[in-house]
Amino acid sequence: MQPWGIAVHLLDFLRVLDYFGTVVFAISGALVAARKGMDWMGFAILATVTGIGGGTLRDLILARPVFWLVHWEYIALCVVTAGVTFYFVAHVHRRLSWLLWADAVGLAAFTVIGVQIALSSGTNPFIAILMGMMTAAFGGLIRDVLAGEPPLLLHREVYASAALLGGVVYVLFAEVWHQPVWALIFGFLVALLIRALGIVYHWHLPAARAADV
Repeated sequence: MQPWGIAVHLLDFLRVLDYFGTVVFAISGALVAARKGMDWMGFAILATVTGIGGGTLRDLILARPVFWLVHWEYIALCVVTAGVTFYFVAHVHRRLSWLLWADAVGLAAFTVIGVQIALSSGTNPFIAILMGMMTAAFGGLIRDVLAGEPPLLLHREVYASAALLGGVVYVLFAEVWHQPVWALIFGFLVALLIRALGIVYHWHLPAARAADV
């Protein structure tokens, strides 16, 4: 198979992972709504901002059409996911370990998609890496702010840093070595691997000691 053919199949696979990540992130938003005792509307709002918030900020910053204005199915996925979680929240809670791993897959997919979109919009590689991290992590940041929770992004947990490293690998393969197919593959795998190791070994970034006040 020609390289361009492989790239097309990878892009199709990434679209599936993009939908998958949207659903998983929406579930995490709905679970926060459940913990806060919100009604169905609260579920829908938190699920939606978690599922599409990062990509929305990316598109606004890059001055490009916001993706869900054209691809309305992302909104539908978030709302339907919120409704299902609302009625089956007890069953979802019993599968939180599965959700954690699914979230890692979504994080990796959102990372490479964010970097790819930023590069195709003409940004420099450094900004593209930041856009990949934003796509992967900022939906959860918006969710936590709206719910009055300490943002996960500001904790020591290896999360945004996994997206950052995946984005660096993507840029190296795509911009330095001019291997776009391998950029998709290895960018995704590195982000997923770093997040997985963080889950298994409870990795944390160094943190400053709280100052006495």
